[in-house]
Amino acid sequence: MNFKREFFSMFICVDFDGTIVDHAYPQIGKPVPYAIEWLQRFNNHGADIILFTMRSDIKKQGLLLTEAVNYLQNNNVVLYGVNENKSQSSWTKSPKAFGDFYIDDSAVGCPLIHPKGFIRPCVDWKKVGKYIESASR
Repeated sequence: MNFKREFFSMFICVDFDGTIVDHAYPQIGKPVPYAIEWLQRFNNHGADIILFTMRSDIKKQGLLLTEAVNYLQNNNVVLYGVNENKSQSSWTKSPKAFGDFYIDDSAVGCPLIHPKGFIRPCVDWKKVGKYIESASR
């Protein structure tokens, strides 16, 4: 791949369930094919990854958000933020995290695959990764 770090400075907001792992909430599902590889690749080329998920650490449900963050850290994905983009505080008070891209299995038009043994369709990272890569040039 021909990423150029100086051209790949962007924020990528990424959902967790159905995007990085299969839908098995509240557990962590099987890894979605190529999700971790693409996220590591984005990291390596200067992108800031923001975990943008509905998971939370509600006392009665457990530390579901922390588990997702730990999953990514254990897989060498560096997060810039979790449900927030720290850089936007100087120009907006909006609670919505700003991103150049939002990757989510529920997003209209997001390419999906349904691997054997998965509960529901999930993000097709081969297509999504290549799209973001081409947009970064």
